[in-house]
Amino acid sequence: MTKKLMSPYWAGFGLGLTLLLAYVFYGKGLGSTAAMMRTVVSIEKLFATAHVQQNSYLASYGAFESNPLNNWVIFQIIGLIFGSFLSGIWAGRAKKETNKGPRISNKQRFIYSVIGGVLFGFGARLARGCTSGVALSGGATLSLGSWVTMLCIFGGAYIIAPFIRKLWV
Repeated sequence: MTKKLMSPYWAGFGLGLTLLLAYVFYGKGLGSTAAMMRTVVSIEKLFATAHVQQNSYLASYGAFESNPLNNWVIFQIIGLIFGSFLSGIWAGRAKKETNKGPRISNKQRFIYSVIGGVLFGFGARLARGCTSGVALSGGATLSLGSWVTMLCIFGGAYIIAPFIRKLWV
């Protein structure tokens, strides 16, 4: 069975155009950690409003009367999820499946995915941005820090790959 995939050249062109339009209309690049942080602050605001209002970092995401979810980056993520699902349907690839190597179970794959996601999310918060923000937005503006960060991420992945290779092959 062959999978119907989009040309990587057209996909890259579309991504670049999307990034350009984000800069033109919003003055900011693409990224996902701001949406996650706004979601976390909105949940925290429900249970510990005073804490959010007293913490200047959390308050900057939406304290007092403002809604943390009332921001363009939230709609960017909603569009990303909706667009991904629509793309899968359009290409005939939307189905429930677990991509994994033959040596691990679905449960192990899920556990490793959650651990990896948490570690990467924690690292993104420490770095004050995610890889999409660093690689796409920072790289597009030729930020030296973005290029160094991406080289470190790829270098780290290259070093770690032999240790987790058994999960995939």
